[in-house]
Amino acid sequence: MFSPVPIFSIRRAGSVDQFRSPRDNISIALIDFGDLRAGPAGKFVSSRKASSHSELYGLGDVKSAFELGGFIEYFPVDWFRVRNETRQGFGGHQGVVSDFSADFIVPVTRAITISAGPRFTWESAKAVAPYFSVDAVQAMATGLPVFDAKGGAHSVGVGAQVKYRINPQWEVHSYVEYDRLLGDAAKSPLVTARGSVNQTTVGIGASYSFDFKIR
Repeated sequence: MFSPVPIFSIRRAGSVDQFRSPRDNISIALIDFGDLRAGPAGKFVSSRKASSHSELYGLGDVKSAFELGGFIEYFPVDWFRVRNETRQGFGGHQGVVSDFSADFIVPVTRAITISAGPRFTWESAKAVAPYFSVDAVQAMATGLPVFDAKGGAHSVGVGAQVKYRINPQWEVHSYVEYDRLLGDAAKSPLVTARGSVNQTTVGIGASYSFDFKIR
């Protein structure tokens, strides 16, 4: 599936341009000590339409969801960052999602930066069930067995990113993120019979930096 994603970041003039991972969601650092930052975070999860993919036939639609919560990240050294986002869902799911990530950041040259590190996601039952459970009606429509998905460890993986700064204004980057589903998400008949526990995301992007004043 191809999906465009906006890139937007704002910071004070003269401040350090902090490292950002493709896994980072919308966030604002209300607490900022340089190496330690924290604040609110949010994510939009698009709806899942049964008509969009043959694998979803008979499973019904899942509405769009908004996840609101907070993040905290820490740089024990300049070249290493750990981050957690924990968010509560509203809409398509009513559960809790907690993402953990770590990134090793290596400036190869003044223009090229490579980063990579492990990923882990935990989700509550109310976050997993809408996407991986199969109720009695859905089982009759699909031929899949009834399955009541519970929460817990949801996925583990690794991600890597390459950034190239063309000049002070323009930057291009590419990334790859791999996740392996765990727990009931991996055991769901939707995955075992029609999908895969291995999930890969590849992206390319570009961003333009500019200054503005607020009077």
